[in-house]
This record gives sequence, structure tokens and C-alpha cells, in this order.
Amino acid sequence: MDFTYTVSDRIAEVVMNQPPVNAFNSTGWNNLAKTITAAGEDPHVNVVILRAEGRGFCAGVDIKELAADGSKIVAVNKGCYDSFAAVHRCKVPVIAATHGFVLGGGIGLAGAADIIIASEDSYFGLPEIDRGAMGGASHFLRMLPLQKVRALFYTGESIKAAEMAKWGAIESVVPREKLVETARALAAKIAAKSGKALRLAKEALNGIEPVDIERNYRFEQGFTLELYTSPDSQEARDAFVEKRDAKFG
Repeated sequence: MDFTYTVSDRIAEVVMNQPPVNAFNSTGWNNLAKTITAAGEDPHVNVVILRAEGRGFCAGVDIKELAADGSKIVAVNKGCYDSFAAVHRCKVPVIAATHGFVLGGGIGLAGAADIIIASEDSYFGLPEIDRGAMGGASHFLRMLPLQKVRALFYTGESIKAAEMAKWGAIESVVPREKLVETARALAAKIAAKSGKALRLAKEALNGIEPVDIERNYRFEQGFTLELYTSPDSQEARDAFVEKRDAKFG
């Protein structure tokens, strides 16, 4: 199973667990989207915690699947879109509790969440430019200013949780061993509120956002699909899988 799902005291926990790096194929992304959507529809759930086991929060898509069959990009794009939208549109607040790497699709999940709690070892980035893909900037822009996102996107470099917190992107940065405890404490505080009020608040807050994150991300995905039709994209994926430097003509 790519993840587990439990509910207790009006708190739903979705725990990603797909070794070695919590990178999902198209089926995994699709299942994740359905689970988060169902959590929001559950009248016994007032808040969702999205976290992970293993080395890091989420490394994004399964590049090996795409390196073997580039046509899978359509299904992967849909799975990512649906998952990020499920978090953003979830009828109750979603807390992302991150540790280790938060990369690619991990940015989509964390960036779509209402609140981020990060362990001290968390780092965030969009290495897509080195993987023959695009996408994720729409969600990164919910966390960081425009020029900072562009610098990180063009270089493929990452940014540590402590620096993210300086930009106001993260609610709190805690020791790794305190991450789940901290996320659950915040979730309990939210879960104690009126379910009706929380659902109305989520709808209202989404409604007043200055940009349409789903529309913007869909726009980005068109460029991912375009890039995937080029030899450069295949070379980037092959180089990643073969653990070598890419060579572009």
C-alpha cells in the first residue's frame, strides 16, 4: 500500500509510505487523491494530517516509470493534478507535516495544504528542470515570493525549512522526533472547532485567494507535456535513472 489512512478524534491521518523515497506512479497519485477527497467528505473528520514515513516526505513522481514509457506522462499529470487539487479543495483544513526531502510532487502536496509543520531536516525544491519536466511552481508560489521561486526553479536547487520559515511559509520548524506530536497537537486544536464553521472557513479562504492555483497548475502541465515530446526530456530522465550527467545537444 502506498499510504495508510486512519481517523481518530475527528483527525484523519494520511501517511505516505512508498519506499524508498515516497515517489508515486500514476496509480499511486490517483489513489492518494481519492483518499484525501474522501477524508474531506467524512462528517466525522474536521482536519487532515498529511505526513510520511521513511527518508523524506515525498520525492514526487516515479521517474523510472516515465523513463520506461514517456506516454505515461498524461496519466501521471492527471494523478498529480487530482492529488494537489484534493488537498487544496479538501473540505476541511489540511496540515502537511514534512521531514527530509519535499521535492517535485512533494511541493505540490505541501504547497496545496493549509498549514505546514516541518522538521528541522526538511528541505524543499523543484528539481524538474533536471528531470525533463515542468510543473509545481504554482504551489511553490503559495510559500515563497516570485523571484525566489524562479531562482530555485531555474537552478533546481532546494531551500531548507529554517529559511522557508523566514518567508512565513512554515508554521513551525521542530526537531524530527517532535514532528508528529506537534502536528497532532495543532490538529487537535483545530478538530475541537465546529465542523460546520471549519468547512465554511475553508471554502471562504479558498474563495478569496488571489490566484486560481488549479488553473495555473494546469497551464504549467501543458509545458510539461510539450517538453516530454523532446529528446532533451528523455535524455534528462535516462540520465537520472542511470545516475549520470545529462548530455544535451
